[in-house]
Amino acid sequence: MSSARDRQLDGLRTLAVATVLYAHFFAADGSIWGHLGVRLFFVLSGFLITRLLLEARADARYQPMTALKAFYIRRALRIFPPYFAVLALVWFVNLEGARGSLKWHVLYLANYWYALHNEWTPWVLCHTWSLSIEEQFYIVWPLVILLAPRRFIEQICITVIACSLAYRLCWPLTGTPSLMRDLLPSASMDALAGGALLAAYRQRTQAWPQWMRMSWIPLAAAATVALWLRPDPITPILDWVIWIGSEVFPLVPLVMLVGCSSSGFRSPFGRLLELSPITAVGRISYGIYLFHPIVLSLIVKAQSWIPVRVSEQGFGRLIVGSVATLALASISWFVFEKPLNNLKRYFPYVARSHPSLAPSTATAGEPREQRHGAKTFETALYRGDAVQTSDLQ
Repeated sequence: MSSARDRQLDGLRTLAVATVLYAHFFAADGSIWGHLGVRLFFVLSGFLITRLLLEARADARYQPMTALKAFYIRRALRIFPPYFAVLALVWFVNLEGARGSLKWHVLYLANYWYALHNEWTPWVLCHTWSLSIEEQFYIVWPLVILLAPRRFIEQICITVIACSLAYRLCWPLTGTPSLMRDLLPSASMDALAGGALLAAYRQRTQAWPQWMRMSWIPLAAAATVALWLRPDPITPILDWVIWIGSEVFPLVPLVMLVGCSSSGFRSPFGRLLELSPITAVGRISYGIYLFHPIVLSLIVKAQSWIPVRVSEQGFGRLIVGSVATLALASISWFVFEKPLNNLKRYFPYVARSHPSLAPSTATAGEPREQRHGAKTFETALYRGDAVQTSDLQ
């Protein structure tokens, strides 16, 4: 990724995966912070996937079936090899007795497994709930973006967000909170569709709506309070209020964070996101996310050989677990994932043609967003290594 905007998006991936590691390796009650990182991943994924597909659609050589086939093949090359390698390892050693649920993970239905059982067992694969939701999203969303009339895409995104918010607001009517509240796809569609709406909106204008500019600070402040609030005892209704505050209130700030990073922050924060070590971690964030529970399970079993305490949350677990996870993810990226990722160049979203024979993508009669999208597609998305379209991947 050569442009500042994509380097900064890599920096956001690092921020997102860092909150997950903090929650699972250090914080005694850090699950909400980790979930906030996953929400950021979802916004990034919805944004990048939709941006890529809209830019493919704007190209003069666009063919729906070519683009769809390329999308699914490229996603399989990126997602499946490390994911199924992890499942094979877990099956082979039967880590934490996970064989019994493995077929649910193979089918990317892990979120339903944990929702139906209402417990994080086996824990070593519990993070795959979010990967399952993304995969379920990938099955449907490309069809919507590539086949629905372009003028309706923003309205579709808004409808999906509204339905997801309605699901959250109606949850108290269902009774006591359970894992199902968070793990059904409808609980995460607001973040994925929020990122998608950002991509569609940005093809028309770079200006933020006034209501977003005026509301993001109060929403961020309210979300911070909800994230830190831990009353004891807690009633189901109060738990629901905190859940809404920590899940829904951050949505607008997260969308604006992704949007500003995609344009490129011109500030110290932007320069921080672009630092080489930060972007390097962002590029391997899929491996970090995928491997970290496996690493945690193994280092806990090896506690007798490790001089610092890793059997419980704290600095020892954070340092050892993070270093081991980074090392494993780096090796996986350079030895395994990157060579496979390079195969994506053989599956472009539009059919290649000689430049002199290609139709013009900047004719006077084209809509402005189409000309812009075609140009961006040529410069950023035609290359095989252009954009990591999923951000848990």
